Amino acid sequence: MELEPLKALVINSLEDLKAQNITVLDVRGKSTITDLMIIATGTSSRHVGSIASAVAMKAKEAGHAPLGEEGSGGSEWVLVDLNDIIVHVMTAQTRDFYNLEKLWGVNSNFDQAYTQALAG
Repeated sequence: MELEPLKALVINSLEDLKAQNITVLDVRGKSTITDLMIIATGTSSRHVGSIASAVAMKAKEAGHAPLGEEGSGGSEWVLVDLNDIIVHVMTAQTRDFYNLEKLWGVNSNFDQAYTQALAG
């Protein structure tokens, strides 16, 4: 599966379950483990788990079974590894604490097309 259709599938799945603050980080050249990281916020541990499960299920239905899912079962942070894209779903407090955007040093390098699309 190409990167753009998979990215669209992930974003649509996140939006369908009302994930908040969806951020796409292009980490090509910064990481050898993935091309994109998509970070989203859930309103509670249960919501985080539901969002991550839905992303994993939709990806699997599209023929792109996740390599793994970490942190499910009431966690405040669930990671879904789709190989070319790693999806992080967190509660707001956990997301603020770990601040992956700052960690990856890509605050000014967000996926501009998606960011502009959100702006209208």
